[in-house]
Amino acid sequence: MSNTSTAPVTPALKGALVALVLILMGLAIYFSGNFQNKAFDYIQMAVFVFGVIGSGVYYAHQEQGNVTFGNVFAEGFKTAAAATGIFLVYTYLAIKFIMPEIVDLSMEAARKGMIEQKMPPAQMEQALGMMQKFFVPFAIGGSLLIYLILGLIAALIGGALAKKNPNPSPFAQS
Repeated sequence: MSNTSTAPVTPALKGALVALVLILMGLAIYFSGNFQNKAFDYIQMAVFVFGVIGSGVYYAHQEQGNVTFGNVFAEGFKTAAAATGIFLVYTYLAIKFIMPEIVDLSMEAARKGMIEQKMPPAQMEQALGMMQKFFVPFAIGGSLLIYLILGLIAALIGGALAKKNPNPSPFAQS
């Protein structure tokens, strides 16, 4: 029986990998012209959730099941926090530099929605002005809230799904 030890994959690295997948998906969605299709947002969220769950399950596998629910949950949530942080930096850079026209397209979509709701013109202009002014903080804040809540839920699921040894003996020899 060989005892080959590999360096553990850290939550930061797993988070970076999850964020990289989300960023590549986001760029592909944007450049394919599908950035206003909400289905792709849900697909990205699902990838994030499965990445965080996988992080916890992989951690338990790395530790050969000698983990607790809390250990696995912490690993998953750290992964979610790392992925969220990296993805938020990308979101800011994307809105400011890569695809700044997204603000104008979002404003136009909001304007159409307000017209359909028969909002008075003065109220519509006031709402659009506020939206224009606070678009980036709301985009970052909304993403932060959504991804951390999803990360919390995914980390809980990962903690529940991970294989754990019920009572490993402290006297067991490896």
